[in-house]
Amino acid sequence: MGRRNIVEQLKQKEDTSKLVNQVIKNPEQIEILVNTIQNEKGSIKFGCEKILRLISEKSPELIYPYFDFFANLLDIDNNFLKWGAIITISNLISVDIENKFEKIFEKYYKPVTGPVMVSAANIIGNSWKIIQSKPHLTGKIINRILKSEKAEYYHKGELSPECKKIVCGSAIDTFEKIFDQIKNKKQVILFVKNQLKNSRLKVRKKAEKFLAKI
Repeated sequence: MGRRNIVEQLKQKEDTSKLVNQVIKNPEQIEILVNTIQNEKGSIKFGCEKILRLISEKSPELIYPYFDFFANLLDIDNNFLKWGAIITISNLISVDIENKFEKIFEKYYKPVTGPVMVSAANIIGNSWKIIQSKPHLTGKIINRILKSEKAEYYHKGELSPECKKIVCGSAIDTFEKIFDQIKNKKQVILFVKNQLKNSRLKVRKKAEKFLAKI
């Protein structure tokens, strides 16, 4: 199946799971999807990105040869493609036999301190997958996540304390998943205790649950 057929399926809003399974069975189509993201100007490229992202969850080994492609998407202005790349890369860590992630570590975690909330939340929210596959990076990753407490995120051009509160909630979710692997637990516990004063009820509840659990 060529590019034209895949594009037509996306235009017809074909069932995404069906397309994902189709490409998994025919991995040569991955190249078509990647090329479409690079060359398509319309919304079709977002559909292609979603398919590749879902494949990275189910069969990361099929997407791993395109690791550098997704790493390059971290630098583009299109936030939707960037956010997808953040998640896809986290899915590829389990098969990162060439240790490519270590080479892009700084670039990957730079957005944690701002200015875009969704970028930071996606990075932090998917960090547990990276830590599980690369435990030697645990301390380094935790230190980056802790910086979110003093980060500056903007909404519609204005500094938004509310965005920071949401990101701190994502941090608690990740801390809960990998707490046993954290060596310096004191800093993490302090971070979570600080969220007991978070004005967002949902985040406060997360903090309470986390502290009760440990």
